[in-house]
Amino acid sequence: MAMDFEQPQESGAMEQRAIDTLGEVRKFAPKRPPNDSDSMDESGQAVLAMLQKAADLSNDNCDRAMAMAHKVSIQLRAAEDQISQLQAENARLQDRAVRAETWLQVIQKEIEEKLLTRPGWPRQ
Repeated sequence: MAMDFEQPQESGAMEQRAIDTLGEVRKFAPKRPPNDSDSMDESGQAVLAMLQKAADLSNDNCDRAMAMAHKVSIQLRAAEDQISQLQAENARLQDRAVRAETWLQVIQKEIEEKLLTRPGWPRQ
């Protein structure tokens, strides 16, 4: 059963880095006459160098992701605090509106009782 893996968009860049790394490793490899064990050692060293490079890139990506998560977490906390403040302000204003309506009813009743209901005036 063959498994198809999607290649990341940066695969070309990663391949170029791997090729560059392989070239760098070969530059510093000891100069000896080629034989099977030397080419195997070179290949092994190249694979190890590529693995190290991949691990470094992975750690860098992880560090960036953690920094971004921390930043977003701080922004979320600030938004939650602002929501809490706005909810408290909303509750305060609703209470104030209810008190204002109660006062308007009291004033209306007073007007009706004291000003509109004089003796001898017909009630509407």
